[in-house]
Amino acid sequence: MMDGEIFTATLVPPGNTTPNSSMTLEQKTTFAFVILLFIFLGILIVRCFRILLDPYQSMPTSTWGDGLDGLEKGQFDYTLA
Repeated sequence: MMDGEIFTATLVPPGNTTPNSSMTLEQKTTFAFVILLFIFLGILIVRCFRILLDPYQSMPTSTWGDGLDGLEKGQFDYTLA
């Protein structure tokens, strides 16, 4: 730098011109998609923490064998073959 020169920042545009702040359609769509992904991630995080805090709340009280008629739990009907 020479003596007497004033140091100016190159990031600030000279004068009263404002940068183009409008976003393109592609940028708006990408921004909205990223926001939706963050919302989905937040919902999944909350759901996982709820399962970790109370894991037995989400389990059903009935078992898979309650609806079988004529068979005891643990038995399978292989007579069809």
